[in-house]
Amino acid sequence: MTSRELVRRTLRFQKPDRTPRHAWVLPWAEEHSPGPLARLRREFPDDIATVPQLYRAPLPVVGSRYAKGDYVDEWGCRFRNVHGGVIGVTHGPLISDWSQLEGFRAPEAPLAVDADAVRAFCRGTQQFTLAGTLIRPFERLQFIRTVEQAMVDLAEEPPELLELLRRIHEHYVRETEAWARTDVDAIVIMDDWGGQRRMLASPGTFRRHFRPMYEEYAEIARRYGKFVFMHSDGHILDIVEDLIALGVDALNSQVAVMGVEELGRRFAGRLTFWGEVDRQILLSRGTKDEVARAVREMRAHLYADGGVIAECEFGPGAQPENVLHVFETWRRIDEGA
Repeated sequence: MTSRELVRRTLRFQKPDRTPRHAWVLPWAEEHSPGPLARLRREFPDDIATVPQLYRAPLPVVGSRYAKGDYVDEWGCRFRNVHGGVIGVTHGPLISDWSQLEGFRAPEAPLAVDADAVRAFCRGTQQFTLAGTLIRPFERLQFIRTVEQAMVDLAEEPPELLELLRRIHEHYVRETEAWARTDVDAIVIMDDWGGQRRMLASPGTFRRHFRPMYEEYAEIARRYGKFVFMHSDGHILDIVEDLIALGVDALNSQVAVMGVEELGRRFAGRLTFWGEVDRQILLSRGTKDEVARAVREMRAHLYADGGVIAECEFGPGAQPENVLHVFETWRRIDEGA
């Protein structure tokens, strides 16, 4: 069974031979833990691969997304990174006053996907492939207006906000379709909706403005025979039912924040849990026994003839031995130990 088939059987709850693996490795880990990272990749190769950003021309960005200093993305949004090895935070609004909305245009460059190069990549691997772009309307609003102002906008709902959201969504519809026409296995949505205990914006706001957007992205994916993967940090329990209903197949979320038992009770067998093992406490300062216990709890509560992908993030603060132990434990479980 190839990695691609393994993941597909997991998503369809068809009793895969073992649990698929996917380590999220940030450049920080490559710089600070090259030895353990090499062992991780050697002993536990990923079953999932993200296709590189393959476009017919380079994206018009300034700087490097993961380098220390300023980075300007293809939309013109500015980010500042004080550490390096991770993604920086928004630094100033792209639209500070609604009078600037008239001159705002979404970028055309990300729509020029090199379909032939993407198809060649997908055909050259047996891994399950994710589109090399992230569909993120909620976060894009924050990048354009800043987090604080975006929350005010969503509370007040001026007509200019609705127009900005329309333009963002129109772009992501086109970007979703550009990637769905290639040979990737899945489209990826990435919007961080949660805080530590509750959502950043209300479920009503999500359902009013963003769920219809997600539904359209998922419909495009289904039209082309693709799965839909989604990532969101934080406590998003209030909208997981919505995500299942609109067509999300796999969700990467902070399981420990929401409670693995509750997630399993409500959603096991209806959604694939694309990780994750707690990176706030366990990966950074947990014992090996605690890490193993968390993995086994995920298996016990979330597995339903599939429906679980072994995933964790190897980033700042994560102890290399704990990251390795996550995948060692999943291997023992698959071997019946």
